[in-house]
Amino acid sequence: MTTTPEATEVAAALDDSFHVFDTTLRDGAQREGINLTVADKLTIARHLDDFGVGFIEGGWPGANPRDTEFFARARAEISFKNAKLVAFGATRRAGGSAAEDPQVRALLASGAPVITLVAKSHDRHVELALRTTLDENLEMVRDTVSHLVAEGRRVFVDCEHFFDGYRANPEYAKSVVRTAHEAGADVVILCDTNGGMLPAQVTAVVATVLADTGARLGIHAQDDTGCAVANTLAAVDAGATHVQCTANGYGERVGNANLFPVVAALEIKYGRRVLPEGALAEMTRISHAIAEVVNLTPSTHQPYVGVSAFAHKAGLHASAIKVDPDLYQHIDPERVGNTMRMLVSDMAGRASIELKGKELGVDLGGDRALVSRVVERVKERELQGYTYEAADASFELLLRAEVEGRARKYFRTESWRAIVEDRPDGTHANEATVKLWAKGERIVATAEGNGPVNALDRALRVALERFYPQLAKFELVDYKVRILEGKHGTESTTRVLISTTDGSRDWSTVGVAPNVIAASWQALEDAFTYGLLRAGVEPPE
Repeated sequence: MTTTPEATEVAAALDDSFHVFDTTLRDGAQREGINLTVADKLTIARHLDDFGVGFIEGGWPGANPRDTEFFARARAEISFKNAKLVAFGATRRAGGSAAEDPQVRALLASGAPVITLVAKSHDRHVELALRTTLDENLEMVRDTVSHLVAEGRRVFVDCEHFFDGYRANPEYAKSVVRTAHEAGADVVILCDTNGGMLPAQVTAVVATVLADTGARLGIHAQDDTGCAVANTLAAVDAGATHVQCTANGYGERVGNANLFPVVAALEIKYGRRVLPEGALAEMTRISHAIAEVVNLTPSTHQPYVGVSAFAHKAGLHASAIKVDPDLYQHIDPERVGNTMRMLVSDMAGRASIELKGKELGVDLGGDRALVSRVVERVKERELQGYTYEAADASFELLLRAEVEGRARKYFRTESWRAIVEDRPDGTHANEATVKLWAKGERIVATAEGNGPVNALDRALRVALERFYPQLAKFELVDYKVRILEGKHGTESTTRVLISTTDGSRDWSTVGVAPNVIAASWQALEDAFTYGLLRAGVEPPE
């Protein structure tokens, strides 16, 4: 059987020569606002394994019951396809022995095949935090590593505060690396624990330590200077072959090196295969899935995987993209599972509108006059306060109205009214009445709600669900209000953005009016109209 160059490249890339190590379940979980249950950790571990990382650090067994339970359940419930599970812990206590240390025993009891030990490499931390001598700290590293290796575990050593320690006492910092390496640690990781390093500094230090110790080195970078991804890649440039990251950059303070841009850079920019075949195209999905588990909104502007990562707004960009998308995109977004989006705003030109129409499935037929009308209509509406870059559904309705020569109308509004009653006992009542025409029939409907906008939403449903049962699936999932510039206080114009779902897809609509209720009604009308359009309902003649 002949081996192709491509197959040889993949086999070489996915052996043990380079590690992608994820610490979302431990270091990432230290982010403010994240509180993972055991079930959450198991779900994230499955996502990371599907993505194809080599190592998943699950937590600190023995330090808390949740992490101990996680390791027990992970062994029983997850058959890892790509990753090895890693337990995290510290070197043994000063003055004791690794064989008798309860925390070291808990690491072994976790059943994890790989153990990461955190070790002090900053002399002041040894003396002030551990309250021991520099020599004893080296013995703690040597004893713990050699004991775990003798017990059949693969050992990585995280040198905490390494770069600050190296600045203060380079010889001692290197002696910790050397001791760990000689005791049997497979990789010694240089940690920028305070996140204060810059790429050129990281490159210089990693190159020197690599030459002076002969150890295999890794990098763990915090993002306090905004350079965690750059520092990680700088360490790789200097010879590090193990990168520690977290999904979406989660972590303490401002976070850690973000797994997804690091992996994308390694695969696409460096040409180094670090994931299984096809896994990179799952990156956007995995990023968003993990964000859902930790209950944080995915960052729209995150490199590679954010919904705005390949979004284009300026008319000049759109003109070039119409000729060749690569002119304003550094990669094809499909390589990382993302898509290109055209944003429509008052900056739009004809090319923007044509590309957006194509994206929405609306054929403009090369009609320059039609496209020009749409451009002017968008600019006129945005001058009034509308925004279409965040309201694709409202823009599509506007576009279709220009193309078809009439607006889509499933119902006609005669009037609406919302009443807010402030009662003496401190409670409030919200009631709305709508008067509509639908399919030749006049309907009057009243409903109460949790606020005037919710009451209008409910009244609209009461009025229309008999004619359009599809509305039962529609649910308002987000509601944003913005006071626009131009006037002051209660005289200001208001913009409302509404996001709606039918359970399978979401859409956003916009309304602008002198008051929030009127703006909300506009956005609701568009939301119902667009939802019926996407459901394939034909409007009455």
